[in-house]
Amino acid sequence: MLEYKNYRARVEYIDDARIFHGEVLGTKDVITFQGTTPEEIETAFRDSVDDYLDFCAERGEEPDKPYSGKFVVRMPEMAHRYIAEIARAEDSSINAVVLRAVFELISKETGKSVITGNRHNDPGAGHSEHHASSR
Repeated sequence: MLEYKNYRARVEYIDDARIFHGEVLGTKDVITFQGTTPEEIETAFRDSVDDYLDFCAERGEEPDKPYSGKFVVRMPEMAHRYIAEIARAEDSSINAVVLRAVFELISKETGKSVITGNRHNDPGAGHSEHHASSR
């Protein structure tokens, strides 16, 4: 996995063509690149991201951002109620409870730990809209 300017890319080697082919992940726009060596593919990735950002600037458009860290989750009312009850019992926020569950899933599925600079990995800590009493 390559990362540059908050963009991440997946790279695969294509045996038939004897090239590396990469694609930037998490954008609606298609950004691809290729190279014949690991060094070339890294350079091509950075060049493609820079070209994409320049292209958007020239057109006066906002580039598609990979991920903002925010998304809406729809769930059954009872699940929402249980999460709110857990958060209230822990004197925590709904956001913190959901993040803990997400982090546990990521760790279980990937073996990787999610580490952030936020207190208790909770960007919503202290914000009333994320508090357990929110609906």
